Amino acid sequence: MKIRKAYFSGSWYPSDPEECEKFIHRAIATTPECNFKDRVFLGGIVPHAGWVFSGRIACKVIHCLKGEDLPDTIIIFGRHLHPQSPNFIMKEGAWDTPFGELKVDSVLAEELCKEFSFNIETHISYEPDNTIELQLPFIKYFFPNSMILPLGLPPKKESLEIGKRAVQIGKEIGRDMIIIGSTDLTHYGYNYGFIPKGVGEEALRWVKEVNDRRVIERMIEMDAEAVIEEAMENQNACCSGAAASAISALRELGCNKGYELIYSTSYDIRPDSSFVGYVGILFY
Repeated sequence: MKIRKAYFSGSWYPSDPEECEKFIHRAIATTPECNFKDRVFLGGIVPHAGWVFSGRIACKVIHCLKGEDLPDTIIIFGRHLHPQSPNFIMKEGAWDTPFGELKVDSVLAEELCKEFSFNIETHISYEPDNTIELQLPFIKYFFPNSMILPLGLPPKKESLEIGKRAVQIGKEIGRDMIIIGSTDLTHYGYNYGFIPKGVGEEALRWVKEVNDRRVIERMIEMDAEAVIEEAMENQNACCSGAAASAISALRELGCNKGYELIYSTSYDIRPDSSFVGYVGILFY
């Protein structure tokens, strides 16, 4: 099988499976429980910084998606893109993780490519992408036999249709699916060229209580178009196309509400004048 290497392994997250497993156990133990008897979670929004900053959030969200019946395919939306960017897909082969390879759902990918234009990435021709790769060890650990469909979609309306059609096609070919959208929130400070509130405690409070809160609320409401509009206006989601497309896919899967599980910032781990917001949301 043609296998795409784990580009960020050993830097953004451990390359050793035992170290990855230790991290996963710590993340589960130090984050809120997600046992809701009246809710079946079918997808989530996860962050994608190095594991030391946001890995426990992503890990817990993906852990909370594990039910009695494991999905055939996990559709994961990511990529740092602007409205004029092309669509990206990995159409065949597998993606390596410290726990082993994750096979791409080539049948679903092929059918989706018949309807939409994509830049097709392969095991040797691709752009390194942390937004999707950092989720893959968690996916392989909790869903060892599931396939993946990695999609990179820009922040524009057509992306919402692609997310919707991915689920429709998946249903047509008999796939049980869960959906993951990958985005970080406000990138604040001189490092990111974004300082509308200056620096210091007031700026941190504004990011946490105002700017990030705006886009989180749109995600919880599952208003996909508003997520893109909000992010484009207020710079509070770096991959709004991914988050919005995931929400569109989740609506097609039957979800109508989100639940905020965890919110934090990189400042909470390593205080600095430049920092990033992270959220973990589950949908049901």
